Amino acid sequence: MNYNSFISILISNYNKEKFLENCLKSVCSQNFGNYEIILFDDHSTDNSYKIIRKYKKVKLIQGKKFKNITPPLRQINSLISCFKKSKGNIICFLDSDDMFAKNKLKFINSYFKKNKKKNFVVNNVYYNKILKLNRINYKNNKWPSIFPTSCISVRRNFFKKFLDFAKKYELPNLEIDARMTIFSSFYYNDFNYLDKSLTNYIFDEKGISSKYKFLSSNWWIKRSEAFYYMKYILEKRDKIFQKSVDYYVTKFLSTLIIFFRKLTL
Repeated sequence: MNYNSFISILISNYNKEKFLENCLKSVCSQNFGNYEIILFDDHSTDNSYKIIRKYKKVKLIQGKKFKNITPPLRQINSLISCFKKSKGNIICFLDSDDMFAKNKLKFINSYFKKNKKKNFVVNNVYYNKILKLNRINYKNNKWPSIFPTSCISVRRNFFKKFLDFAKKYELPNLEIDARMTIFSSFYYNDFNYLDKSLTNYIFDEKGISSKYKFLSSNWWIKRSEAFYYMKYILEKRDKIFQKSVDYYVTKFLSTLIIFFRKLTL
């Protein structure tokens, strides 16, 4: 029997009209037909709504606006809203400024069909040129590689379990891709890498990631939150969080940055 999963593509959007057309075209032209698209629009003020309505396959959610929370937390809660409306046994995530390769869903379906015990997989990305990303070896105090949200695909039951540990209103700088990667690596021990460039990653200078440039103040604060979340997940598995030099440097610098920010308020 040729079994195909039903795949739900979850998209969060806020004022991405510049990219949204190409994003939706990429998912509506897949060479795999058994899927749905669920998009949460967080009250965009640009032409996003007009673009979305052109695509009949897109199920649009315009929920209550997430007020007084940071963009990473808005993204998490937008995707949770999408998930609650979804039916797929496989979940693919897509930022509205990125695109899927035409054969992405076909590859993801094949991967989970062949690897019935796997729950979480990331694929490689195409960003001007193919980036050879891979997972690093890690111990309890080491980082797994963090891939963009649009590279992540999971089984439905995995994501349901993740939501029990997501801390969706805490850690205001920590994005969902980091949380899911840490959860899969340290709770499930189930981080899997597919060396296929199935996502076209677009860097938006106004996007979430632009606020966390390497070694910037915000970057150190986000990294400190990631260590906190890693420690939390390890403790849920009754594992010891090993405090490394990296951890102490991050904690010191992030504490210093927060202290001086409070002085200037």
